[in-house]
Amino acid sequence: MGIFRSGEVVGIAEAALEFALEASEDAHPDEYMGFLRGEDARKFDLDYEGTVLTDILVIPGTESNPVSATVDSNMIPNSSRAAGSIHSHPNGVLRPSDADLQTFGKGKVHVIVGAPYRKSDWQAFDREGNPVDLPVLDIEMPEDEFFDFSQEDIDAELMEESDYGADGTDFRAEPDDEWGER
Repeated sequence: MGIFRSGEVVGIAEAALEFALEASEDAHPDEYMGFLRGEDARKFDLDYEGTVLTDILVIPGTESNPVSATVDSNMIPNSSRAAGSIHSHPNGVLRPSDADLQTFGKGKVHVIVGAPYRKSDWQAFDREGNPVDLPVLDIEMPEDEFFDFSQEDIDAELMEESDYGADGTDFRAEPDDEWGER
């Protein structure tokens, strides 16, 4: 089970890890950087308490090159679901650098993925930079409803807006005179 006790990080969703591997490969030869967020393991009917890493946040304005990635800390959202960081090492080295260790203070787990970005080319670390076991969980991810409305909802709202003026005038009503005045 690794060093994580009940109530802490219990694993990473396979879909999240695959996303990070693909994003890292796309960013190559530059580093890739993201932040990990998680969900309660009970949401996935798992038999233990803790957090499953499910999401990777890509922060706008992140700058990267072949040896580093820099994030504008003002752009990182505050979240109770924040769990750590994930970044790539294009040189394939799966050990944290001194600069990495300075960023590991926040969050419970930090993941480094390395070239050539296969499913085995990653390692999780604790805040001090010690390697930890982090199980990859094949779980059914819930469908995110980023937009909680449908095209029918949009069409109905547009119809409603076109039937009434900004002042509340009902354009569906018959005009009061022959010139169309109300």
